[in-house]
Amino acid sequence: MFNWAKQQLANVAGTAEPIYGPEAIQSVTKQAEATPYTEVPKDAIKWRTLEWTNVETQTFYFTADSGHVGMAQVIYSNVAGVHITCQFNTKVFYPDGKTPLLWSSNQLENYGFDDEKYSFFADDVAVTLSEDGNEFTIKSVVNGDSLVDLRITKEAPAFVAGRDGTSTYATDPSTPRGWMRHVFWPRNKVTGTIVTEAGALDFAGRGLFSHALQGMKPHHAAAKWNFVNFQSPNYSAVMMDFVTPPSYGETNVNVGGLVKDGEIITAGSPHLVLHTETIEDEVAAWPVPSALKLLWTGKAKDGKDVTVSWEGPLGERLDRVDVMAEVPAFLKSIIGGVAGTRPYIYQWTLPLTMKIKTGENTIDEEGIMYYESTFIS
Repeated sequence: MFNWAKQQLANVAGTAEPIYGPEAIQSVTKQAEATPYTEVPKDAIKWRTLEWTNVETQTFYFTADSGHVGMAQVIYSNVAGVHITCQFNTKVFYPDGKTPLLWSSNQLENYGFDDEKYSFFADDVAVTLSEDGNEFTIKSVVNGDSLVDLRITKEAPAFVAGRDGTSTYATDPSTPRGWMRHVFWPRNKVTGTIVTEAGALDFAGRGLFSHALQGMKPHHAAAKWNFVNFQSPNYSAVMMDFVTPPSYGETNVNVGGLVKDGEIITAGSPHLVLHTETIEDEVAAWPVPSALKLLWTGKAKDGKDVTVSWEGPLGERLDRVDVMAEVPAFLKSIIGGVAGTRPYIYQWTLPLTMKIKTGENTIDEEGIMYYESTFIS
């Protein structure tokens, strides 16, 4: 009875959940044991717009031939089914190591979707999916510091880990209290510009698209995150890794894959991201990684073993994002009352060489990695 009462309070107020244990999460990694990954059609990236507390995002990551690395993101957040906000974020990292990063974040007005919920629009923003489901256009004039006009064209199949890309949270799997789902377009052609006060930045190059749904309060779903996006002339690799709070046994869920133009080489779960060295952040007191070990493992379609690996220092951190300073006030009031919740995102981008081994064949592939480490609680 105490757990039931505590859960009802958590549902409404966002407080910590009771301890259910690791058996209360049905991880997508279990699905991936039988079905490593599934190529998915257009309808996999429909907006779900759930009627209860959730956060849904479409995020586009850009690796330009010019050396710039950027991001554009739509966030749809619903708190307790009574308050919905939409946000459009843009970020640009400059290759010279001197120019301050560009960050724009705007709450949107008069948001909406097309009838089939493939495309999003709001005042001064439109993210539109083509009829064939293979291309997004992103246009935004909502912030004068970053005028966005970009086109993202899919160059490799979209996929989810396992059968449906979804981890559910439930003591009774027939009635989940929440879930986590990711869909990836791992390799895309990018064209277009982001216009800043200093002029237009040409973002011609490659990119990754992720559609994510956290069908519960974010701090109930995960306590820590790692995200890796590697883009090179010949390959793209993505890894999404999170650890649940103690209420779900601090369970690790890790999905990802390696692709090239027109083909998924391997995808599924699990993979590995390890913080081999850390430094305590003087602001938030989190053990921020300063060096990593990354390892993707899987099978190619012909049954050959595939590994992708890299280990080394991250170099200079490019940004520390205080999430509580960025989220809408209403959502902040929900998360901020939870003891121990200090959400910060740490970001890096760096050139590196991935070691890709398929069967007995090994190659070294030079490219650019964008990496995020997130601590919540």
